Amino acid sequence: MYIKMVILLHLCFACLVHAEPLTLPLEQRPDWLRRDGIVMAGNWEPLLFRVRRDGSQGYIPTAEQRAAYIREHSPRMIAKLKALGVNFVMMHCYKGAGLEAERESMADAVKFAKLCHDSGLKVGVYNYSGAFIWELLFKEVPQARDWVIIDKNGMPLTYGKAAYRYRWNRNHADARMFYRQLVRFAVNDIGAELLHFDNYAYGPGQDANSVQRFRNYLGDTFTPERLKKMGIDDLNTVQPPMTGLPENMLRRAWLDFSCRSLADSYHAMSWYARTLRKDILIECNPGGPGNWIRPPVDHGNLLQGGEAFWDEGRQPGYRNGQLQTRIRTFKVARRMNNIAFVYTTTGLEMAESMAFNRDCLGCICWFEYDKLLAKPGSNEPVSNTLAPFIRFFHTRRDLLRETKVVADVAVLRSFPSQVFANSNHAKLTYQVEQALIENRICFQIIYDHHLSDLNRYRALILAGCIALSDRQIEKIRQYIKSGGRVCIIGPVAAHDEWMLPREKPVLDDLPAASVVRIGENDDILGAVGRACSNEFSLSVQAEPGLCSELTEQPGRRLVHLVNYRADDPIKNITINLRLSAERHVEAVTLAGPEREHDIKLTFKEQAGVVTFTVPEVSIYEIAVVTMK
Repeated sequence: MYIKMVILLHLCFACLVHAEPLTLPLEQRPDWLRRDGIVMAGNWEPLLFRVRRDGSQGYIPTAEQRAAYIREHSPRMIAKLKALGVNFVMMHCYKGAGLEAERESMADAVKFAKLCHDSGLKVGVYNYSGAFIWELLFKEVPQARDWVIIDKNGMPLTYGKAAYRYRWNRNHADARMFYRQLVRFAVNDIGAELLHFDNYAYGPGQDANSVQRFRNYLGDTFTPERLKKMGIDDLNTVQPPMTGLPENMLRRAWLDFSCRSLADSYHAMSWYARTLRKDILIECNPGGPGNWIRPPVDHGNLLQGGEAFWDEGRQPGYRNGQLQTRIRTFKVARRMNNIAFVYTTTGLEMAESMAFNRDCLGCICWFEYDKLLAKPGSNEPVSNTLAPFIRFFHTRRDLLRETKVVADVAVLRSFPSQVFANSNHAKLTYQVEQALIENRICFQIIYDHHLSDLNRYRALILAGCIALSDRQIEKIRQYIKSGGRVCIIGPVAAHDEWMLPREKPVLDDLPAASVVRIGENDDILGAVGRACSNEFSLSVQAEPGLCSELTEQPGRRLVHLVNYRADDPIKNITINLRLSAERHVEAVTLAGPEREHDIKLTFKEQAGVVTFTVPEVSIYEIAVVTMK
């Protein structure tokens, strides 16, 4: 019976990647999320793990550690968090040492979650890591030795230098059955509002399970004739090409398989959690989207399994004349109907999250033992300068709740072009994204499956999109027939979805009136402007270092302005906002966290464009344009 259950479960999971997205529509999410948003405090490390993490060779805490741990789980700590403005706690549930080894801390999690709920705080739990603590788990679950990912050298894949942690194969059927117990515990016993699945950045390896699944994938994906061209006569002899450039079909197949495997595992756990509670929120930690798609992480596929993801990347700022932001993370989150979780330890980071994120200010503090700290691994206390930004997020939810992003153009991150082709093509896509960010053009980042929903944009930008499938090309043609325009930068569609060369690029015959074409080194902004008939929804004239986002609610549009040169206010910013012909402006006001009252701004309106000047942006301002 057990074997039949495992087989049935495996077959169900295998189909998930091709199913409908599991991400909950906005209207089906819990009311508290839309109403209050998330201001997070985090501590997801059980006591036994901290002991080992901090240098002990064992897992037994000292008396001092245990006493501080008890204080950390007290009503007094909850009162501190609430006084700071926290309304959501990300806490521990299970780290990977085994159900018996973590029995006590899991019971502590149930008690602490009840204290949080009784105090009005929502709870997310660290449901499991991508690694287990094998020194303890193997004693309790000997068969878990078969779940370990084996690296290219035939060795267990460790969690960096932490050799006591082995990464596990999320697609192993027995492992999935084991970890379903943790999902069930978090949903039913803890009553968590959100499940956090950590370390979603490692895919299959050379272990027996991964190898067999890869062989099955090859047989299901390619015809016998294609396999022969790939040099495969017998699938049972194939070994995963773990390293190397994607210069042949087998290596490309492995990269595609790795991305699918990681997404499959996330979708499978999300699907199971939904059978327990249909509105449970699901979140993973693959990191931010970065400069290009890096297997096994394909955000465009992976994030269809939940509602949120973590980006623990570098701090934003303007350094040595260079703009560094997490805007890509937020844009990907928005387009995927996800929330981005980030650490927000400065006013700038909070401003960035309010401007570009949805319903989440970020993780504003880390509470460990009886201390409130800025973030994990830091000894810095929470800054007193954050209070105005936290208060603004809570008191001005009317400006942030249920907003839609206004975007003139979409930039395609093409999977085959970014993963299989020369890296110069992915760099070109990134270069275009950066130019739009720095010049405050309203845009969104999209992935291959978004080509079915292009009519919301005035133009599609294909930059570095050297490889496209026939289906994708047909979607682009349909978009043009419906009145859309395309800006092509560099070569396009010269190869198919497997990076096999076409006889000739198949988009060369597009009608000239619908297409703007330029070379890789030509004027990007000029080309994008021509694609939009030089009529952008928003034009912001300001010094470098200021970024903007345009959102809308019924009856008004909101221009979010973030100064990444946070120690150097930017003054006299001219805003030109294009409205539909039948709408007229009633008022323009300026709201910001560093000011108690809104300011009325004078404006001019002509030919469907409203013009006004923002006198100064220290860190963050919202210009609210109310229409009649």
